[in-house]
Amino acid sequence: MALMSSATSAIALILALAAAAGPAAAQPSAISPGYWETTNQVVSPLHSTKTERRCIRPQDVAKFMEGPSNHIYRCTYPTRVVGDGVIRLKGSCATRDGKPVPVSGEGAFTSDSFHMEARVAAQFGPMTVPVRAVTDAKRLGPDCPAPTEDAGAAK
Repeated sequence: MALMSSATSAIALILALAAAAGPAAAQPSAISPGYWETTNQVVSPLHSTKTERRCIRPQDVAKFMEGPSNHIYRCTYPTRVVGDGVIRLKGSCATRDGKPVPVSGEGAFTSDSFHMEARVAAQFGPMTVPVRAVTDAKRLGPDCPAPTEDAGAAK
């Protein structure tokens, strides 16, 4: 059971890495705001796929360029290269109570597309298990759809 829980945590971490990197733009150090569709796949050791559409507002650009971090994981990236159609991140992520684990990702982008492959060296007891994920994204348009009234309602 502990291995499955740790595997789930590692998968969540790699999805955070892939999703937070977000779609990037042809400008040297910025992403393009707009409406994007992103597909995150954990390729190994356990396969999963998640596709989502999201609005990236101009005021959110800096957050996306800082590299992945979220309310569960705190990540640092001493190596962060974004520009000229290339993205490369290398660093570590940790939960509030966990040890940092190495993470890295690299890929290519245009103003309307994004591809990134990410790797995490997850610790499961005495074993290190390599986790690999891929993110592919495409810009659906410069404008985001208007929010629906029941978008936040539980169903």
